[in-house]
Amino acid sequence: MFKNTFQSGFLSILYSIGSKPLQIWDKKVRNGHIKRITDNDIQSLVLEVEGTNVSTTYITCPADPKKTLGIKLPFLVMIIKNLKKYFTFEVQVLDDKNVRRRFRASNYQSTTRVKPFICTMPMRLDDGWNQIQFNLSDFTRRAYGTNYIETLRVQIHANCRIRRVYFSDRLYSEDELPAEFKLYLPVQNKAKVSTNNVHASCHVGLQLRLGFSLMAPYSFYSALLLTKAHRAKVVHLYRVPVGMQTLSRMHLKE
Repeated sequence: MFKNTFQSGFLSILYSIGSKPLQIWDKKVRNGHIKRITDNDIQSLVLEVEGTNVSTTYITCPADPKKTLGIKLPFLVMIIKNLKKYFTFEVQVLDDKNVRRRFRASNYQSTTRVKPFICTMPMRLDDGWNQIQFNLSDFTRRAYGTNYIETLRVQIHANCRIRRVYFSDRLYSEDELPAEFKLYLPVQNKAKVSTNNVHASCHVGLQLRLGFSLMAPYSFYSALLLTKAHRAKVVHLYRVPVGMQTLSRMHLKE
């Protein structure tokens, strides 16, 4: 889809406020729903994906199963709300060995498993809105020892609410992000919170662990960008030794 498109900066594939947020997506629903609703926390339209079985309710991009995204930007960013239910997403990439690999993260799995064509890993989301930053190039290299070429497909399963899904050429600080890529609370809610409290309350929200015997074992941490009381904040991925896996909170510094 985007293979012959010049790619730099940001490339959005889903925005819940758009007139047709699922224009390039296909959806599958069984015993659930996929619909646009107004989220109370941000008082804005979001896409809700809910179902009794995560495997049978999902959205997938591109809509045509014969097509691929062809996105070469290495960072996948998803602004997702934790509904405190089972949730999983999957990304299919192509590496320099011309092999299609899949990365699947879920909040109901406790261990990481690496197989020739799929890597499954645990994910932890905090309450409220989270921003998931996925370094596809780094994960491909560490899991398979190959180089990331492009993303072929993104599939997001129940249960979650989605604000935006996009790719970027690097991780951007909040000040660098375009206004439409940020997530804000209504003014009346933000007024109740001091700036100091905003900094103190941002902590680790997504935890992806990879440990391999043949390469240096590391834990991968991203960060919660929005709690129920605060505006979104960006924290870059942190890399810490496996011996520090008990670390569960990081506070932002001014």
